[in-house]
Amino acid sequence: MCRLGAYSKGGGLCLPVRYVVPARVKESAVADRGELSKEALVRAALVHVPFDGWSEATFQAACTDLGVDVAQARVMVPRGALDLALAYHAMGDAAMVARMAGEDMSALRFRDRIAAMVRWRLEAADREAVRRGTVLFALPQHAGEGAKAIWRTADLIWRSLGDVSEDVNWYTKRATLAAVYGSVVLIWLGDQSVGSEETWAFLDRRIEDVMRIEKLKAQVRESPVLSKVFAAPLWALGKVRAPGSVEGLPGRVKPSGEAL
Repeated sequence: MCRLGAYSKGGGLCLPVRYVVPARVKESAVADRGELSKEALVRAALVHVPFDGWSEATFQAACTDLGVDVAQARVMVPRGALDLALAYHAMGDAAMVARMAGEDMSALRFRDRIAAMVRWRLEAADREAVRRGTVLFALPQHAGEGAKAIWRTADLIWRSLGDVSEDVNWYTKRATLAAVYGSVVLIWLGDQSVGSEETWAFLDRRIEDVMRIEKLKAQVRESPVLSKVFAAPLWALGKVRAPGSVEGLPGRVKPSGEAL
């Protein structure tokens, strides 16, 4: 038996047979106060994703399997399958952070820590669910949501690794890592090598490319000649700051607890 979305030894994609969600899953879908669990709804949807993608049909089938009213479920996921796909992505991010908490990364170089986080993120995902997700987020009306999801993953990786940058580096770090993550996902989706070795080798090469860019940036700043040539651009970039919380709005409070 192989897991959903994995490739069998013969090269075929392992797809599940439709089945009725077990009673224990139905029970876990509702909290003590009768509130629907988004995670249980996502897990119920995963059974149908290989057949129907992240679609309205999948959303309604998940509701049927859990025995919940579609209108009730829409209170939690108003956009239906789109919100379920985004919730599934967020669950993968959470699993990555949980994996990191149980690992000792002290002996790893920083570039290896980044590579490990990307690898753990992919290992937390189901290949077929991600494949169907790329189809959903390739649609023009959903492309923005897909880009934001990848950006959040890149941001979470940097924050988990202790990034405290507050200047333009805040943006460049996340932009480059988001690009790396997106390209690695595409390789991973088609990778049939043992243990996804081709994907991990590609990941290492992309991380190495990013490190070269960072090294070049440092050389420009430290060079007596280049630092003067690029003085104006460097000065302008130095004025860029990482996004902060918006203050002065009704209902927000200062760190001291005093109402604004």
